[in-house]
Amino acid sequence: MLRLWICLYLPNLSIEVFRPNWSIELAVAVLDKDRVHLASRLALAGGVRPAMRRGGVQTMAPQTLLLDRAPEKEGDALSRVAMTLLQFSPSVVEAEEATVLVDVSASLRLFGGVRRLRRRIRDAAMALGFTTALGCAPTAQGAWLLARAGGGQALKATSLERQVVELPVATLPAARPYLEWLDGLGCRTLGDLRRLPRAGLQRRCGAGVNEAMDRALGQAPEIFDWLEAPPAFSARVELPDRIEHAEATLLYARGLIVQMIGWLTAHQLAVTKITLDLQHERGREALPPTVIEIALAEPSWSEDHLVRLLRERLAQLQVEAPMIAVRLTVTDVQAKAPPSETLFPEPGGTPEDHALVMELLAARLGAENILRPEMRADYRPEVANAWVSAVGKPGPTIEAPRLPRPTWLLDKPIALLIRDHRPFYGSPLRMVSPPERIEAGWWAGEVVTRDYYVAEGRDHAHYWVYQERRGSREGDEAQWYLHGLFG
Repeated sequence: MLRLWICLYLPNLSIEVFRPNWSIELAVAVLDKDRVHLASRLALAGGVRPAMRRGGVQTMAPQTLLLDRAPEKEGDALSRVAMTLLQFSPSVVEAEEATVLVDVSASLRLFGGVRRLRRRIRDAAMALGFTTALGCAPTAQGAWLLARAGGGQALKATSLERQVVELPVATLPAARPYLEWLDGLGCRTLGDLRRLPRAGLQRRCGAGVNEAMDRALGQAPEIFDWLEAPPAFSARVELPDRIEHAEATLLYARGLIVQMIGWLTAHQLAVTKITLDLQHERGREALPPTVIEIALAEPSWSEDHLVRLLRERLAQLQVEAPMIAVRLTVTDVQAKAPPSETLFPEPGGTPEDHALVMELLAARLGAENILRPEMRADYRPEVANAWVSAVGKPGPTIEAPRLPRPTWLLDKPIALLIRDHRPFYGSPLRMVSPPERIEAGWWAGEVVTRDYYVAEGRDHAHYWVYQERRGSREGDEAQWYLHGLFG
């Protein structure tokens, strides 16, 4: 099987950690030990360069915003990206210098080839707010070198070697401490480095340089500590500023959902309930988080569906105070169902498709406004025929009575006039069925004693009527009522 690695390099990781999705571009420089580590495009345009000292930056571009590196935040951000990439392969490694390695050898066919897979990986990183450079090669070290050089693709060993030997020597971390000495030898590319005597290079620089080149070209084994997904999922992202409208947090919540999809895939799970906490500003008058609970009728691991549901919920939400962070927590999961073995798709969509539509309607209109009919175990027609939420799971199946029942049951029975000792509804009604006696409700304190008939009018329309038996209500005479209409 073809071995193939994709290395995801986040060139602006340090800057993105400090300014996630800023709408206004600023001149920003990130300092590492009082020297510039990374700079934004505006800072570079102003003359700021890596390895420049703080004083030089303030002289060249005084408007530049200087930030000290935060290794912990950078590590957390890289872990979020690595967790997200678990949806594409179980073999993920957090590597050095803001990179993540993914062994996609067994995933190519599933995702439709390397081109589509690269695009999916890039889109997933962008959903988290990071720019990327992708390297693709038969070895992990080779993919790493191509990614650190700005990106590239080599699907065969010969193509990989041809591209690697043209890279600058500084691309290889093991060779950086010896750049001045290697430059004095005229060794400026990895191809020049490869042509040096191995024994002499090892005596001068140690075994690390030769070993790194061997791993890059597939001539030495590579050993990794694979990333393991935690047993539970709860992720938090800080907002770049105070946000007053709940709908504006969707961009950051989507990044958490993408990260959650990676966790679900790693455990082969589907989510049935999630909780989104919109956290408000801390302080003496701090408010508890605004909690949004989303319960799914069918287990799901679809990013698009979850984002649509969340968009509908956030659009209807009014928050009492500005928000400073968002946390997503998985509260209930189920094992992911195996794929369907049906050769031909179901007409009109699958039950899962129907459940997705109902969940979307419930999120938009409210679950209390999406109803379906359901029978209940009661003899009283007005109780047995009920409307319940269409989002939840249906109740137990109850066999309907085999006696005639109308298509349309009135919400409230209509009292009928009596003419010539017969009930009257537009015309005198003639009983065309034997009586059906219903006596129920005594256990609930609402006694019902009725005799139901199917009645026919002069226009041959059929009605469902009943007569209350004497004594069913104190002080009431026996009365006829219309309770339903037959189609």
